[in-house]
Amino acid sequence: MPGRLIYLMGPSGSGKDSLIEAARRPLAKLGCDVVRRVITRSAESLGEDAQGVSADEFEHMEQQGAFALCWRANGLAYGIPVQIDEWLDSGRNVLINGSRAYLDQARQRYPQLVAVLLTVDVEVLRQRLTRRGRESAAQIEARLKRSALFSADHGPVQGESVFLLDNSGELSGTLERFLKLLREQGISAAQDRI
Repeated sequence: MPGRLIYLMGPSGSGKDSLIEAARRPLAKLGCDVVRRVITRSAESLGEDAQGVSADEFEHMEQQGAFALCWRANGLAYGIPVQIDEWLDSGRNVLINGSRAYLDQARQRYPQLVAVLLTVDVEVLRQRLTRRGRESAAQIEARLKRSALFSADHGPVQGESVFLLDNSGELSGTLERFLKLLREQGISAAQDRI
């Protein structure tokens, strides 16, 4: 049986990278690979394990068909390596850090994907964005405004089969709920699905 794509989304600062890192070991037990994204900014400035490339390198990779999925947001380009198709075909489950605005396109290519929207209280989100020190106050407000456009009540995630996961509190609780949700959606090692 083919594997399932787990499409984790959420606003910048919602804790996606922290959740992915905390989930790596338990996800491996569920036969799930975590994808390393390609992003057009230096790897040193990233809060995730990603491959940083220049805009020209990204364009070249995109033209060469290196990405299964790619999108642009917040002035950056993001790509998911085409290797995920091999993993899914071999029965491996795959977790990606996706974009809320790109969900419809991702569903077209992977209709059976499990969409998970990580939510967080707006004040908690503002504090997290401020603490990480990557953006100016104006950029933080722009991110908060964009986040409101793509909330569970608005934008492309509205009316879709999207699982909401609140990450306003302790990460350990979010991780526990995330893994429970995945098991409920049939995410398990290939031998368990036979």
